[in-house]
Amino acid sequence: MRREIAHSLVLVLVIWFAFLFPQTPLVKYDLQITAILFIVFFLAKRFQRGGRLLESVIFTLIVFIIVNTTGGATSPFFFLLYFLLFATALLLEPVISITVTLACTVMFLLFLPEKSGTQPLLAIFSLVFLTPFALFMGQEYIKNEKLKRKSEKEKEDAFLFLSLMIKNQIKNIHSAVENFMGDHELHKIKKSAQDMEEMIEKFEKEE
Repeated sequence: MRREIAHSLVLVLVIWFAFLFPQTPLVKYDLQITAILFIVFFLAKRFQRGGRLLESVIFTLIVFIIVNTTGGATSPFFFLLYFLLFATALLLEPVISITVTLACTVMFLLFLPEKSGTQPLLAIFSLVFLTPFALFMGQEYIKNEKLKRKSEKEKEDAFLFLSLMIKNQIKNIHSAVENFMGDHELHKIKKSAQDMEEMIEKFEKEE
């Protein structure tokens, strides 16, 4: 729970900064800043540095800078916020989509020009209606990841067990060969080889 709160606070601060950005002199360099953020984003992905939080922060900054410098709620790029909701729900925790929605809805309403009409309001509140779907997708993604890790762990355990059993059978064969006296040892060798073959076939079927 602490992690979700920390991630939520970080993204709220990022969104707050992104809304203040058009009011600063830095807005003249919005394209250059966006390009730098893209480079940092791809480098972080390439070298796996910073983790998913850094990726979410950069992606959030890029989207909000693009939207807020091209008209805000009336921006032709407003649809990018829909992708942002899903991206943050998948990169971080599903509940983050709720935090992002609340934060950007409040900020859009605060910065909304007077007499802006109903179209910007419809765009803003469309985020609210999309949030449950983003939340659901994030939860399903986590469930699938847990099942995948569980399956991989079971396969790893099965492979380890099979390796130990085969190693034991090889020892039996080695011992029978060293002490070979006749049919009894030959039977032990055949039995060990048959057991190994059956274990391998069983493991392959489970795959």
